[in-house]
Amino acid sequence: MARPSPERKILHADCDCFYAAVEMRDNPALRDIPLAIGGSVDRRGVIATCNYPARAYGIHSAMPTARALRLCPHLTLLRGDFDKYREVSRQIQAIFHELTPLVEPLSLDEAFLDVTGVERFSGSATWMARWIKEESLRRTGITVSVGAAPAKFLAKIASDWEKPDGLTVIPPSKVDAFVSALPVKKLHGVGPATGARLDALGITTCAELRELPLERLVEEFGKFGRRLFELARGIDDRPVRVERERKSVSVETTFARDLPDLAHCREALVPLCEKLEERLARHGHPPLAGIVVKVRFDDFSLTTLESRGLAPTPEHYARLLEQAWERGRRPVRLLGVGTRLVAADARRQLSLPL
Repeated sequence: MARPSPERKILHADCDCFYAAVEMRDNPALRDIPLAIGGSVDRRGVIATCNYPARAYGIHSAMPTARALRLCPHLTLLRGDFDKYREVSRQIQAIFHELTPLVEPLSLDEAFLDVTGVERFSGSATWMARWIKEESLRRTGITVSVGAAPAKFLAKIASDWEKPDGLTVIPPSKVDAFVSALPVKKLHGVGPATGARLDALGITTCAELRELPLERLVEEFGKFGRRLFELARGIDDRPVRVERERKSVSVETTFARDLPDLAHCREALVPLCEKLEERLARHGHPPLAGIVVKVRFDDFSLTTLESRGLAPTPEHYARLLEQAWERGRRPVRLLGVGTRLVAADARRQLSLPL
């Protein structure tokens, strides 16, 4: 199993508290006060992002707005102007493309760049990262944190290492020492459930994770066990993908008032199915692999139910919804419906002549 080439140079650029940063740029009076972008309390909103003064109160993205206001009653809450945010994102992405065509956007505010073959700045990834930061600030007024490393997961960790306005470089010669001391919960794909299982095994760092043989990791974590084995050794061969493949199409809504029972959920399902059909039509009705229903109950517990091979009809969604609702049998605050798309490789195989 080969390690990433020492010549490989990957940047991860991540705008600092992006939506809030745009608002603070346009209204300097917002800079030093707790500020959040998100939905209102009466619409059961959540926080999309917040600035660093707000984070000092424990506020973070995806937190219910009502809880954020309890933590900080004088929080300034804005609905957000996503057309404006998309335009600023376009300007920043244009800067990335001046450096390299190998750009993989992850969202409006972050992207991977493969700068391995870039000859500007004497080929120095560190100088390239500094240039991105300086140009983004000069042209858009937005600070960007950048990480540089020989692998994608390391570059992403590095960009978060010294936020805000950070620049962290992990050269090939330092990868082994850096990863060895890294907490396992920093690894790509290690969420709360996997983190808890690693805790139960007494594993908190990658150095400790390396002690487990590959066979044991696969036995404990299935396919992800091999991934853990590789990441603990700094191995991540994923390329920067210029075109990201869409894997699903979905719609969801959070209700102003909880839906009290299954009958009300069935009623709310109909407009969601109609909206999903409109969205699928805009995507040219791609080949589908299955359907998904998502239910978040009033206690914030979440359940999803998926069925392969079913068409996205209201009847099929209603059947899945009933099964999903039975898992909680509580009032519902959010409903979502979606479809899984047939992978591009599988579509190509299906289209081959017999």
